[in-house]
Amino acid sequence: MRPDLARIRRRLRVACSQAGVPADDRGRLVLAVTLLAEPALTAGETVDVATAASDRRLAVTVRLDHAVGQGSRNALPLLPDRGDGRTLTWHLAGGRPAAPADPDDDRATREEMLALVARADTLANEQRDLKHELAETNSGVLAMYVELEQRDEQLRRAHAAIFRELEDALRPRPPVVPGLELAVHYSPTDQDSPTGGDLYDWFVLPDGQVHVTLVDAVGHGVTSTRHALTVTHAIRTLALEGHPFPDLIARASHTLAAIEPGLMATVLLARTDPATGRTRFANGGHPEPVLVEAAGPARLLPSPVPGRGVGFPDPGTRELVDVVLDEGDTVLLYTDGLVESRKDLDEGQSRLLSLAESHCRRPAAGLPRELVTRMHDVVLHADDTVVLALRRTAAH
Repeated sequence: MRPDLARIRRRLRVACSQAGVPADDRGRLVLAVTLLAEPALTAGETVDVATAASDRRLAVTVRLDHAVGQGSRNALPLLPDRGDGRTLTWHLAGGRPAAPADPDDDRATREEMLALVARADTLANEQRDLKHELAETNSGVLAMYVELEQRDEQLRRAHAAIFRELEDALRPRPPVVPGLELAVHYSPTDQDSPTGGDLYDWFVLPDGQVHVTLVDAVGHGVTSTRHALTVTHAIRTLALEGHPFPDLIARASHTLAAIEPGLMATVLLARTDPATGRTRFANGGHPEPVLVEAAGPARLLPSPVPGRGVGFPDPGTRELVDVVLDEGDTVLLYTDGLVESRKDLDEGQSRLLSLAESHCRRPAAGLPRELVTRMHDVVLHADDTVVLALRRTAAH
C-alpha cells in the first residue's frame, strides 16, 4: 500500500475512533475514500482529507483534482452528500465511547470486515423475517411482497459488490518469502455471491517461519463468512502472541466459545521453516493435505490421531504431522469442495493424488487453479473450494 494512502486510512480511523463512529460505518467510509484516493494518487494527483467532529457527528471532506461522476459516487459503499464532484463530504453519526484506533492496517480492516459482515447478516435476517410475515397475510399485500423481493435482490447485489471490493482483505495475497512459493485459488459456489465459510490466512512470524491457516466454517452465506473470519483472526492473534503451535486450535475454540456459541469449523494449520524445509501440520477435522515430492509420488499426510475442529467437543490436535520438504516438493492444502464434487470422497482424493502427481512440474502459481478446473469437470455437489499450494524452492 502506498505510504500516503496508508496515512489517509490511518487518519480516517483515528477520527472515527475519537468520534465514536461504529466499526461498520468506519469500514464503509475507509473503503469509499480508498476507492477514490488510490487511483488519484497513482496518477500523481493530490488528495486532501479534512475531518471535523461536533455534537456526536463526524464530517469528512475529500478534495480531489478531478471531478467524480454521479455514477461513480453512487457505486461507493458509503454515499457522500450531494455537491461538487471534486469535493466529497460524508456526515457520520458518532457518540459511542472513544477508543484508540488500531495502528495495524490489516487488523483494523479485519475488524471492519467483521462488523460489515455482522451488519449484512442482521439485515438479511430482518429481510427474511419480514418476508415470512408478509407471505402469511392476505392477498392484498401481494404487491408489497413483490416489491420486497426486488429490494431483497438489490440488497443481495449490494452485499456482493461490497464483498468483491473487500476480497483482498478476506483473501490475503501470499507473502513473499525466499525459499518458498505460495499460491491460492478460490472458487465460490455462486459466482455472484463471493461469500462463504472457506477462508485462509498466511503470514510470516517474527522468527521467519511461515504460518498458514485454512478454515471451513459450517453453514453458508454471510454467517459462515463471519464465523470463518472470526476463526482466522483468533488463530492469527494467538500465533503472533507466541502460543504453542499444537495448542492453537484448542485455544481458539475455547476463546470463541463464549463469543460465538454456535460457531463450528474445521481447521488445518501449517507451519514451515523456509531455511530447513521442516513443515508441521495441526489438523482439526479437515481433509488431509497432499505432499507431492519432486522425485516421488503424491501422497496424503493423515494425522496419526485425528483431531477435531473449533466448536466441536474436545477440539484440537493431539499429534502433529511433521515432514521435511526438499527443493521442488509441493504441499497442497484444500477444503472438501475440491474432492466431494462427485459426492465420493475416496474417489475424489484418488483423482486429486493422480492429478497432483501428473501436474507437479507446473509453476506453483497456476497449480491451484488447474487442479480446481480438472477436479470440477463434473460437479454433482457444488461447494466453495479453496486450494493452497506451498512449494520449497532454492533460496536466493
